[in-house]
Amino acid sequence: MTQHILITGGTGFIGQRLCPELLKRGYRLTVYSRKSDDDVRALCGRVESLHDLADIPRLDAIDAVINLAGEGLANARWTDKRKRILRESRIDLTRSLVDALTQREQQPGVFVSGSAIGYYGSHGGEPVTEDAPVNDDFAHRLCADWEAEARRAEELGSRVCLSRTGVVLGPDGGMLDRLLLPFRLGLGGRLGDGRQYLSWVHRDDVVNALIWMLQTPDASGAYNVVSPHPVTNRAFTRTLGQVLHRPTPFPIPAFVLRTALGELSAMLLEGQRVMPARLQQAGFGFTHPNLEEALSSIID
Repeated sequence: MTQHILITGGTGFIGQRLCPELLKRGYRLTVYSRKSDDDVRALCGRVESLHDLADIPRLDAIDAVINLAGEGLANARWTDKRKRILRESRIDLTRSLVDALTQREQQPGVFVSGSAIGYYGSHGGEPVTEDAPVNDDFAHRLCADWEAEARRAEELGSRVCLSRTGVVLGPDGGMLDRLLLPFRLGLGGRLGDGRQYLSWVHRDDVVNALIWMLQTPDASGAYNVVSPHPVTNRAFTRTLGQVLHRPTPFPIPAFVLRTALGELSAMLLEGQRVMPARLQQAGFGFTHPNLEEALSSIID
């Protein structure tokens, strides 16, 4: 019997790659989105659309939920209004999603929910695994509260996995999309002193990790979804310039980023050296573990 998956965030940067891969593997998908049915299918493929979480109790059997909804953390300066939007798009939506599931007689066997390595706060160059201590800041509280709402699905009998994802690299979106134009013009450069770590991951490996969590019966809890080879911002800048065959002579001073971005600048200037310890211990294999190959696979 074909398994039915309910997905939030299916039209986003990760979801647009995840949905076609799940369809190819024979799953039936229902995507929750505010977009029109035609737009959802254009982005996700032959899926069904859901426009109101209140309709979840009336859906037929749901075997799994993949919850990826959330406004981009680095899309705008962290004003009080922006912080509310970030929390509502993650925490409030996940709470409403789990509340709707409680109204069903049959519960999904697995609930895979997005999170981010911001959970740990800043750690400088210290390697960070899933059991590392956290530094309390806005990003940590955002992720911790988001995960807490997702873990409520355990009370329904669902197996819960949390994808603490790093900076996702892929074509036509994400951080790399914003960098390509200035780097192609030879205007790229490191941020600050460039010694801060960037914990990156190829979008294909995010998709594969989510499917691994979905399909692995004994997988549960938090997983760092990052390449096993994080790099400094200086190394990232140099590698991207080499792949594009462009110089990278224009560093952006730390004070400029702090002035322009405020609190958000800490994510770019302090960095995290996050390791995918639990995925590696479980034998998960990364398709694109090395930065130069990953960038080359993305950039024409």
